[in-house]
Amino acid sequence: MAQLSMRIDDNVKKKAEEACEALGLNMTTAINLYLVKLGNEMRIPFEVAVDPFYSNKNRDILEKPIRQLKQGHGAEQE
Repeated sequence: MAQLSMRIDDNVKKKAEEACEALGLNMTTAINLYLVKLGNEMRIPFEVAVDPFYSNKNRDILEKPIRQLKQGHGAEQE
């Protein structure tokens, strides 16, 4: 058996342990399930996506009002 050692953010580990416990698994079993599926399917076994909020289109939409605010054309304060 090979041994795997890695560093994980404390909060990520805590949440993962809670999820595993709710599923009746331990972390070793959960990670083994992931690695077996990765090896068998030759793909990440879940969707990996970028948050669309940070898309170029949204960034362009946000830049105009930000520019206006910087130029002092924001909403009037009461």
